[in-house]
Amino acid sequence: MTPHQHRNEDGCCGHQHPEDQHIAAHDHNHDHGDASAFKTYLPAIASLTLLLIAIAFDFFSVTFFKDYLRLGWYLVAYFLVAWPVIKEAFITVAKGDVFTEFLLMALATIGAFALGEYPEAVAVMLFYSIGELFQGAAVSRAKNNIKALLDVRPETATVLKNGTFIDVKPTEIEIGESIQLKAGEKAPLDGELESESASFNTAALTGESKPKTIRKGEQVLAGMLNLEGVITLKVTKKFEDSALSKILDLVQNASAKKAKTELLIRRFAKIYTPIVFFLAVALTLLPYFFVANYEFNVWLYRALVFLVISCPCALVISIPLGYFGGIGAASANGILFKGSNYLDLITKVNTVVLDKTGTLTQGVFKVKEIQSEIPEKEFVNYLASIESQSTHPIAKAIVAYNSVDTLLPVQNVKEVAGHGLKAEINGNEVLAGNGKLLKQFGVIYPTEVDEQVETTVILAVAGKYAGFVTIADEAKPDAKQAITTLHAVGVNKIVMLSGDKTSITQKVAKELGVDEAYGDLLPEDKVTQLEKIKAEPNRVVAFIGDGINDAPVLALSDVGMAMGALGSDVAIETADVVIQNDMPSKIATAIKIGKATKKIVYQNIGLAFGVKAIVLILGAGGLATMWEAVFADVGVAFLAILNAVRIQRMKF
Repeated sequence: MTPHQHRNEDGCCGHQHPEDQHIAAHDHNHDHGDASAFKTYLPAIASLTLLLIAIAFDFFSVTFFKDYLRLGWYLVAYFLVAWPVIKEAFITVAKGDVFTEFLLMALATIGAFALGEYPEAVAVMLFYSIGELFQGAAVSRAKNNIKALLDVRPETATVLKNGTFIDVKPTEIEIGESIQLKAGEKAPLDGELESESASFNTAALTGESKPKTIRKGEQVLAGMLNLEGVITLKVTKKFEDSALSKILDLVQNASAKKAKTELLIRRFAKIYTPIVFFLAVALTLLPYFFVANYEFNVWLYRALVFLVISCPCALVISIPLGYFGGIGAASANGILFKGSNYLDLITKVNTVVLDKTGTLTQGVFKVKEIQSEIPEKEFVNYLASIESQSTHPIAKAIVAYNSVDTLLPVQNVKEVAGHGLKAEINGNEVLAGNGKLLKQFGVIYPTEVDEQVETTVILAVAGKYAGFVTIADEAKPDAKQAITTLHAVGVNKIVMLSGDKTSITQKVAKELGVDEAYGDLLPEDKVTQLEKIKAEPNRVVAFIGDGINDAPVLALSDVGMAMGALGSDVAIETADVVIQNDMPSKIATAIKIGKATKKIVYQNIGLAFGVKAIVLILGAGGLATMWEAVFADVGVAFLAILNAVRIQRMKF
């Protein structure tokens, strides 16, 4: 970022705020390579060299270095860095924006030249320009994590046309067409895997480096990296509708929702800048009426020092950069904030409400226990055969558990709503479902079956009880750690809501350390329960769900977080924060990042106001020179920028 950028629409000190620029456009400004980078720094390097030589000549009283040569030398050093600022001052004044940092800097340094303070005038403008260059570098660094997301979009895709694979732009590919991926290539579009299986690196999307194995018919998302062999995908979404495109839009437009602190500083800067300008004028002229030995040059110099110190650069740059750095740090951890206001709000969360299935548990059912009255292999084959007629996740778990390759032929299948399945196998009437199903058909079974905590599927063959299986949804590996960490970061109430039966919900809650748990809830019941929690005094509630069934509760909460929702349109549109993988421990990570960002922002505010207030007083009293003013303005801005980008190196 260089001094000649145009003033932003807020009128804040002339800077173009880093997060206000669309990322895709910004990429073109910063990817010029080493030669272009050197060209950017060349004027500052030349000016610094000339300044140091001139100061040395002055110090050693070189005889030829005086009068017009000395003035000309300093003017060359000055205009190398000052011309873009002076030019921008004219442009903004012509547009009616008078009180910008460009005008303040131009007036202060030109005034210093008029007073014969050549080295100080050059130094002020030089260090201002260096500060701008460092600011540009800081913005680039803050964008690196988000830019990595942009880099996952391939520019071409290999699509099957008339029996031949050809390279075209991803935007030209239609739904239903087949595309080919070689090893090391990234998926350009969302699609279903047509090959038998493939291994993908999903790190760019989820932040997880562990390869993911995807099998035929399963979903592959744009941006996933094919790790081995040549595979084909059947496109299921157009380029602009892919999950990746939606996420990129989300991140690029994250600045649409500003944090209250950020908005306050912007409003403050618009009022502050003209005030300090008129104070500088007053500091020059008013002492004439009150000071006995008034010297215009002395008080003008103090006013110029005052102008340099008063530029609110450190505030209007480092604070947005701090929030933008927080958004970048979060994206590097697989967490997407829709705006800096949510970075602020999440620090106030003291109550976390979670969905169970798919959030704290894996959402993948497995057979846990079998109790059968007939040979177990025969029992499992009967049960798997009838359950193969259903698409329910529990039915799929039973079919997957069956070790027999050939299922039994099933006839006359009938689904009894809310109860289970009825069918004929080998001429026998077979029932598979819950206790209500067996009671409906007059089959007697042990009462201990109804006492099971986990979900049970009971089997009856030819009117006789044959046994049951228990099905369990396992907790995620980091679920218990997630609850412990949430308590550690200041969340004093954690509640779990589930549509699963209460006994299972309570069991999972006890194992994980959840404070309260409610089961047997319909979607509308979850809304009612959340409203009760929000009605409690001083509750700031974050709800975490799968982003599809839980959309109403996501919208109702103070901070809605979609868990494991990569590829879910509803999640991306409804949630305030999107966690791109299935790790509930990322909830606490999001809170930690929010708190770290807020701490950095407040540190920058304190640093900027504290140092500037001290040096302003010293400057008005004649105890501070332009050199102190340079530190109070550019130096403090530089320190604040370094502090703001510090979050990029933090471990969460």
